[in-house]
Amino acid sequence: MTTLGTTLHRHLRRIGIVLAGLLLTAGTGVLAAPTASAVSQSSAASQLSAAGISWVSSGGCTDRYNSSCTSFEGIRQATIDGAITLKNASGCALTITGGTETGHSSGTYSHWNGYKLDFRITTCLNNWVTGHYAYIGTRSDGAAMYQAASGNVYAKEGSHWDVTYYSCGC
Repeated sequence: MTTLGTTLHRHLRRIGIVLAGLLLTAGTGVLAAPTASAVSQSSAASQLSAAGISWVSSGGCTDRYNSSCTSFEGIRQATIDGAITLKNASGCALTITGGTETGHSSGTYSHWNGYKLDFRITTCLNNWVTGHYAYIGTRSDGAAMYQAASGNVYAKEGSHWDVTYYSCGC
């Protein structure tokens, strides 16, 4: 496929994902984006553990209001599903080093709002991301960014992969 064809295919796929995610608001005839369901710490931890995904915390805690902790409180179900999809597709051992705890950058698609996870850098994960996703440039902080066909973005920061899950695909 030509570069133009690949780019066009990627954009059409994103449009299809967006359209598939729209819901008809009951009784109003108005299209609205679905609300993402937030998940509790215990539910997220249970799902991640069952999938074989581990996590670490420098403070050995899960308090969302403590930046030394690794918390999943308020994480979106799509983010959990995305991490599990990444684990299954890549076959890599995954260790989460950051979740919804305070101390990360703010914004709509932030850790706090449940869209992001940080993963420990491993050779397997590096090879998967750089070998399967499209390089899309560098972020303002210098992190190299890669984008999956799902639209999710992987930014390689110094000590971890900062992953933004817009959808549940990897």
